[in-house]
Amino acid sequence: MQSEIKVGQRFKFNMLSDNPSATAADVEFYFAYWVEAHELPETEVPTTLEFQRGIDGNVYLNGRRVSITLLK
Repeated sequence: MQSEIKVGQRFKFNMLSDNPSATAADVEFYFAYWVEAHELPETEVPTTLEFQRGIDGNVYLNGRRVSITLLK
């Protein structure tokens, strides 16, 4: 599994669940890769977001499943 997100690329994400998934606990230990991102516009205190792609093919943020859309 390889990420389609490249350094400097912009994307948006949508939360698909309000609560952490029961399977997310396993994904924390078995993930294929992760992406660290910063919110735009930048704020005085930057927020780092860490997205994880599990071996189940889903993407998670803080244990919650999300979808990612690449922007052009």
